Amino acid sequence: MKTKLQHFLRSAGFASCLASIASILVGLLVGLILLFAFNAPFAMHGFRQILTAGLASLDKLAKVLYQSAPLIMTGLSVGFAFKTGLFNIGASGQYTVGAFCALVTVIQFQLPWYLGLLAAMVGGAIWGAIPGLFKARFNVNEVITSIMFNWIGLFAVNLSLNNMPMMLANYWGAINKDRTAALAQANPGGMIPKAGLDELMHSNYMNISIFIAVAIAILCWVILSKTTFGYELKACGYNRNASIYAGINARRNIVLSMVIAGALSGIGGGIYYLSGTAQYTLVKTLLPMGFNGIPTALLASSHPLGTIFSALFISYIQVGGDAMQPEFVKEIIDIIIAAIIYLAAFALLMRSLIGKLFRPKGGGMADKQEQATQAKSIEQEAQNA
Repeated sequence: MKTKLQHFLRSAGFASCLASIASILVGLLVGLILLFAFNAPFAMHGFRQILTAGLASLDKLAKVLYQSAPLIMTGLSVGFAFKTGLFNIGASGQYTVGAFCALVTVIQFQLPWYLGLLAAMVGGAIWGAIPGLFKARFNVNEVITSIMFNWIGLFAVNLSLNNMPMMLANYWGAINKDRTAALAQANPGGMIPKAGLDELMHSNYMNISIFIAVAIAILCWVILSKTTFGYELKACGYNRNASIYAGINARRNIVLSMVIAGALSGIGGGIYYLSGTAQYTLVKTLLPMGFNGIPTALLASSHPLGTIFSALFISYIQVGGDAMQPEFVKEIIDIIIAAIIYLAAFALLMRSLIGKLFRPKGGGMADKQEQATQAKSIEQEAQNA
């Protein structure tokens, strides 16, 4: 029992979890200092709102779950690419294209919500495949191409919606023509089902999207952890040259990784805009949900199951940030999140420090033997794969 406990305390998963918790605690401390600096008399009140507002009522909890569903998807998108050695900073563009495909499917063609989500997945996958192909065929940095495709996707979507009268709100009798049509008017069957959850939690935010997102996160974990395909993807991320030498098709895996990452972001866009609550607005700025997937993935150390909890946490404190008004501006919560993520970016260093903390004294030789055993098992796994 003692040996198992020691092994657990020295495991990478335990160190990653502690590193994330440490990042959160220090980030909240920075937030408390900022609250005192901006409005000292209300600082503790604002901090209590951050910590408790998300659970203050069923309606607030419903909003936390509603916002976390697309955040889980974009976090999975960024984290999946991270696991394979790629930085998918194009999640925002994939999210936007996915949202567009979903809305066109359910409003323009009057199809049901599940076909809208399927279209969102395909749209995001195509938008993710293009940077993947450039990376695989021409070794063009995926960060550059995916940033470019963020803007191309945004303006292509806005241009398309402007030339599709049925997609705009004023076609259905609304005054504001800069928004997509409300699904409740355009196609009630295009809304993600609420399954009675809205009545249970007394909130229009609530639907089954959170369960869809959690199920997809579990599926991603199974793919990455329990399949040969997932092992090959991670092998390319750890050492591409070694994986090629071992006979793994690295080019194919790069493209597939970006296709899957794009599909996940696309589903996130579909989930958010098929809820019946949010409407797409024709603006000239990138949607933040795609970029919010980066801190979500960092805080979870790119672990698919960890992404669920990191997305719930970020959504929770965002709801708390909304509750701090009017005593504090909403942007303070963004600073707190930024501080947490800044620390999470140093998770590797923090994991190393935590690992040394739990490493027993005089365990140098034992560590070397354990590393040799792990290396041997990895080599055996590679040969079997």
